[in-house]
Amino acid sequence: MAIDGGNQQLVADTVPFARSYQLEALEMALKQNTLVYFETGTGKTLIAIMLLRSYAHLLRKPLPYIAVFLVPTVVLVSQQHDVVKTLTDLKTGQYYGDLGVDFWNAATWDSQMKEYEVLVMTPQILLDALRHKFIRMDQIKVLIFDECHHARGKHPYACIMKEIYHEELKNNSPSLPRVFGMTASPIKAKVSKAHDKETAYMEEISKIEDLMHSKFYTCSSESVLTRYTPFSTPKLKEYHHQDIPHETSKILENNLLKCVEKHELSLRRSNISESAKISAKYKLKKLRSAFMFCLAELGVWLAMKAAEVYSHVEGNIFVWGSTGVTGDRVARAFSRDAVKAFSSLIPSDPQWSIGNDLKANMTAGYVSSKVVCLVETLLEYRELKDLRCIVFVQRIVSAVVICELLNKLLQESTGWRTEYTAGSSSFQHQTREEQRKIVENFREGTVNIIIATSMLEEGLDVQSCNLVIRFDPSATICSFIQSRGRARRQNSDFVLMVKRGDNSAIANVNDFLESGPMMRKECLSHADLPCQPLSNEMYGEHLYKVESTGAIVTLNSSVQLLNYYCSRLPSDRYFKPYPRCTIDKELGSCTLYLPSSCPIQKITVSGKNIKSLKQLACLEACKKLHEVCALTDNLVPDIVWEEAEDQNYGSEPYLDEHVKYIPRELVGSHRSKCETRYECYLIELQLNFQYDEKPRNILLAVHERLDNDLENFNFDLNVDRGKVAVNVKDVGSITLIPDQIDVCKQFQVTLFRFLLKHNLDTLHEDGSTMFNYLLLPFLRSNDEISIDWKCICAVLYSKNSSLHVHSNRCLSEGDGYHVHTKNGLVCSCMLENALVRTPHNGRIYCTKGILDGTDGNSGLNPKDGKSITYKDYFKKSHGICLQFERQNLLHGKQMFTVQNYLQRCRNPNKKENSKSSCELPPELCSIIMSPIPISTLYSFSLLPSIMHRIESMLLAANLRSVPMLQSNENVVIPTLKVLEAITTKKCQENLHLESLETLGDSFLKYAASQQLFKTFQNRHEGLLSLKRERIICNASLCKLGCDRNITGFIRNEEFDLKTWIIPGTNSGYEVSSWKRVYIGATRKIKSKVVADVVEALIGAYLVAGGEKAALSFMAWLGISVDFVNVPYMRTFNVKAEEHINVNYLESLLRYKFHDASLLVEALTHGSYMRPEIPGCYQRLEFLGDAVLDYLMTLHLYNKYDGLSPGLLTDLRSASVNNDCYALSAIRAGLYKHILHLSPDLNRHIGEIVRNSNESISIETFGWESEITLPKVLGDVIESIAGAIYVDSGCDKERVFKSMRPLLEPLITLETLRLHPIRELNQLCQKMHYHFDKPVVSRENGMAYVTVEVEAQGVVHKASRSASDRKLAQKLACRDVLKSLKESMSQ
Repeated sequence: MAIDGGNQQLVADTVPFARSYQLEALEMALKQNTLVYFETGTGKTLIAIMLLRSYAHLLRKPLPYIAVFLVPTVVLVSQQHDVVKTLTDLKTGQYYGDLGVDFWNAATWDSQMKEYEVLVMTPQILLDALRHKFIRMDQIKVLIFDECHHARGKHPYACIMKEIYHEELKNNSPSLPRVFGMTASPIKAKVSKAHDKETAYMEEISKIEDLMHSKFYTCSSESVLTRYTPFSTPKLKEYHHQDIPHETSKILENNLLKCVEKHELSLRRSNISESAKISAKYKLKKLRSAFMFCLAELGVWLAMKAAEVYSHVEGNIFVWGSTGVTGDRVARAFSRDAVKAFSSLIPSDPQWSIGNDLKANMTAGYVSSKVVCLVETLLEYRELKDLRCIVFVQRIVSAVVICELLNKLLQESTGWRTEYTAGSSSFQHQTREEQRKIVENFREGTVNIIIATSMLEEGLDVQSCNLVIRFDPSATICSFIQSRGRARRQNSDFVLMVKRGDNSAIANVNDFLESGPMMRKECLSHADLPCQPLSNEMYGEHLYKVESTGAIVTLNSSVQLLNYYCSRLPSDRYFKPYPRCTIDKELGSCTLYLPSSCPIQKITVSGKNIKSLKQLACLEACKKLHEVCALTDNLVPDIVWEEAEDQNYGSEPYLDEHVKYIPRELVGSHRSKCETRYECYLIELQLNFQYDEKPRNILLAVHERLDNDLENFNFDLNVDRGKVAVNVKDVGSITLIPDQIDVCKQFQVTLFRFLLKHNLDTLHEDGSTMFNYLLLPFLRSNDEISIDWKCICAVLYSKNSSLHVHSNRCLSEGDGYHVHTKNGLVCSCMLENALVRTPHNGRIYCTKGILDGTDGNSGLNPKDGKSITYKDYFKKSHGICLQFERQNLLHGKQMFTVQNYLQRCRNPNKKENSKSSCELPPELCSIIMSPIPISTLYSFSLLPSIMHRIESMLLAANLRSVPMLQSNENVVIPTLKVLEAITTKKCQENLHLESLETLGDSFLKYAASQQLFKTFQNRHEGLLSLKRERIICNASLCKLGCDRNITGFIRNEEFDLKTWIIPGTNSGYEVSSWKRVYIGATRKIKSKVVADVVEALIGAYLVAGGEKAALSFMAWLGISVDFVNVPYMRTFNVKAEEHINVNYLESLLRYKFHDASLLVEALTHGSYMRPEIPGCYQRLEFLGDAVLDYLMTLHLYNKYDGLSPGLLTDLRSASVNNDCYALSAIRAGLYKHILHLSPDLNRHIGEIVRNSNESISIETFGWESEITLPKVLGDVIESIAGAIYVDSGCDKERVFKSMRPLLEPLITLETLRLHPIRELNQLCQKMHYHFDKPVVSRENGMAYVTVEVEAQGVVHKASRSASDRKLAQKLACRDVLKSLKESMSQ
């Protein structure tokens, strides 16, 4: 039993198959920090597993502690993760850079530590997390270092111990983790040339023990391990070195030199930047050096293969750095020339092969003697069953070409298959999955030989290996021991190839072989000595510590942190922000210049140590950046924290199920036995087309007064033949007794059920909530409300149809006679205006009267042209014999079809359906209601659509009437505007939110931008943009809309008659929490729809009440924005006239600046890093972008009042875009005044100005251009607008007055051109053409896009190329559009 640092009792938790030395090591590790030194393959990882098992009770959740298992390479993360997961029951997580952990914040790490108990990761990840205090050392119970010999110098292992662990140790922290290290060699350094190797080894071992605050544990001799673990037998293989023939070597050297000169000349003639040229020239020389190395070490044939490999690699082919697209293209061309140079000296005989006569080919220089030695060595093992061999080389290119050679020479004769592993280098990059697959195939035997670099020396488990060959010698003791340890099988060999006569190499091998026992002896000799405090050279490095969190940045990490901070500043294709450093050795000072978007511009430090001056300056810069909050208290860039907050903000799940609100004015219960007062509104109907039937006016009676805006409003219905004008007006009130109410309800329920093809079940009154309003036929009266009670009582026909009562009156007056019907004998007057049903076909008709002179014996003209009587027709078609064939027939008309008449874009139908009128034998008709005029039925067929609009208006009025929405200025927001804002395009109505949403979006962006600009005056544009995006993004607006229950008011569905509830029937609705509306059924609403409605409501309040009303609504939502003019604190102290032509620019802008330095700032690009100009245009561009967007949108909205919402959106998109602004900057010549130091920008602008006369013509507004316009040009227009806005005291009118001449001619409806991509999409949707997804490819730095549309069986296809994908796609779409339009016009 042992006690850990936290006074917790520990009990060894072992495994049954553990060996004695593993158990002894575990016992020591439980007592103290331990570094286990055992050879490769002896089971060091199992000791770590047993240690974790022993600590498991301190790690299990919900305890806040973790264990961290560090491995030096990414490839080992998954391997050790799987081992821990297999041999323990602890929850294990794995972490490496590709998972994005470099950008995690404290919250993310906290969630990981709450979920996992063991974290397996690379050391830099832990070091960064510890430095930023995302993870604290006292949260770690066990800290395992795999391959701990790396803990030296600036390696993350060493930094973790020096910067974090020893700091805690110095402060007597009671909660330090148990440290456990594993290594096959305590010493990583090269072979010591000192005479006293024992002393040198002792010093190195003591250093690592002191650094790790741990003691080594090892066995007394190798024999203890050999009982359990096989060790490979070292064998020295000497080869006789034979140079490539001198003449061959000289020819190739000269040819390669000429190739370099040729391609350097092509670089000089190219139009790439000077820095790119210099970089490409350097890479050419490195490439030539690589080929010469291959020539000397491997021979002509393998050198040619190396050149072939380089000539085919796409992208960045260099391990030395990126050259850019043009540089890579030149390098590949050089490699192709090198292939020709090498192949010119290789026999052209098709019968010749490199493997025909290896000795002869070696003599000719086609293959080196070293390579021949390797082949011969392998062939010595051809009798070995199941060969598994690893050949270690130094360079990846050697691994690639040797692999090809061995497959060519050995696969056919021996069946051996060879692969290579290339690590994660840019050259011949292999993914981790590809590497894993190769090693797995090696274990299984489908791969016999692996040509590997040092990546396979360390940690990777390949136990099936029985032969290791060192093609290139080990550079260190550690490399020697680890590569030897890869041979795990019994009786395996470790072959070391050395050049004959190279005594130094042979001596190194002997030293390596002797190093094991010597290191073991030194580890054991002072095992009882305590660890010493770190010496000054290893400890006490300058650092800056944040007191609130404990986060630190050291001299060593300050450069990395500062570069990281600068990399997150805003940039473009012409400028990447980075710190510049100048060192004055005489004064012993260093001046650090930071990018212009950084709040700190310059740092100067002094010191005696010249080498550390740059680090000292970077450390001071990090300190200053933290002081101004550009670095957070965790010492990460402010924008990284903002991004993390942004992700957390949008991470909440959105529930798309929302209830639908119903206005309270239309819902209620009718249980009163007394008189009831109703508020009445007359619905007047007027046709704008000729039609036989005229609709009659209808009276709407409700229990309470409607909103003021509904007392007199009008709208149109889109019916088949044209439009019906609907006018609703207040006409006072009436009082009805219960019997009257009952018959009114029965009337409208029965009528609507027939019209909507519902059943005729009796209405059941149960007192629950219902749509409790009345729709009643109205009699024209100027003085009072007059209801057509005769029509309403038609519903009581079955009760009032006694023949003698009716016939006596009609017959005495000479107006009627008896008619036989399904109801029996009725008076003819009851059939003049009746609703009848014909049981034989189940149809319902309305009758317009009796046809005198037409009876059952009259002729009927059917479609086939054969004359037939009505009597015979009914006999033949329906099997009915007319009993009263001499009775006059009725003039019947089919019931009106009730439709959604609010739907826009209905196609008018001038002709009436030929089947709508018919002749009916009375004896086949059953009277349902009588009398009821057709005009009443016509009106009632329109009422569902009318009431849907009234219901929607009431909803809008209810939303508007929320107390918090009342403007402080007592501005009345029209209900119709609110309705427009809550109605989506999906409703298919004449009004929808798109225009208001466009306006609200631009105002919200403007309001948020000016607020952020004045609030965060020392923050860069990237941070401001992120903050703005969080305010105005759809996720934020959706959340605000949901929080304010706006979702219940949204109209997002086309009016569906099937779901319309007939007034007087039960609704089942509940009163909402507001007690102003009722809750209806749920429906799904996408988050973007909610956001769009919120923006549209902002637009509605802006249009109706101005900016103050819009701000008031935004404040109610939760968006706190004000337009208080906070002074802009200027730190831009420059003499403007020394940098720009102020007078000319002011005359161009027609504006006199109070502070001309704003104009300098607006024209300064980020690349213009000059001490005298401490900033660039990015912040002003951020502000000006929003100001111009809002001003242009407002201008278009006001100019084109009543324009369809879609067209307004198109106008805005065409007017407010960077291409449009860029062309304005070219026309005005502003490009001449931009301050920048970018050769690429200068070249690009020059090309635009020289070659695009057509592109800047009056008719062009941006996206007609066939070239990519520099974004900088458009940015400058926006930044100038921002400068005028600030200088004028936020005077928007002044901004528009100054900027409008620059932007002229503004786009109009006549000059509007849709973006080709949008226009093509719209055309394909409208015409139902098949539009395939564009095919995109890249080659030699160019984007190639193919667009294909199939229209009526014809394929229209276009392919275009450009420097960027968007331009290529635009041009291809434009070509396809042209082709489609031409075919459609034929």
